[in-house]
Amino acid sequence: MAIVEKVIDASPQQVFDVLADGWTYSDWVVGTAHVRDVDDSWPRVGSRLHHRAGPWPFSLQDASTVLVCDAPHRLVLKAGLWPAGEATVAFTLEPLDDGRTRVTIGEEFAAGPLRWVRNKLNDLVLHLRNRETLNRLSDIATRQKSQR
Repeated sequence: MAIVEKVIDASPQQVFDVLADGWTYSDWVVGTAHVRDVDDSWPRVGSRLHHRAGPWPFSLQDASTVLVCDAPHRLVLKAGLWPAGEATVAFTLEPLDDGRTRVTIGEEFAAGPLRWVRNKLNDLVLHLRNRETLNRLSDIATRQKSQR
């Protein structure tokens, strides 16, 4: 499992507000090229975010489904990218005494061919991707904080 942490200069609620806006996922989730639709109930358990991932013209259309939602502390998604497979992605938001938030993202391939090729290179790629994902999430959460 690739686990990455970042301290963000925003409250857990401010960070979770970004996670709860499914339409922003292509802005901060590295590899998501386009959000096609978001269920009105997002991010409740069972709701789906329909996306396209990867570069055009090779992009794949699939969806991510909420498995756990404990706002503003935890969000777990099943991220589909079939026929390549699917991953389980867990976001944990921990409040810090100074008003900032420690955000942890853990991701692992859960099904499909990507699960069968687990190795150090895949873990490194996921680690780098998720580090950039958290950098982008931080930018959006802190920008929204300053606009309030």
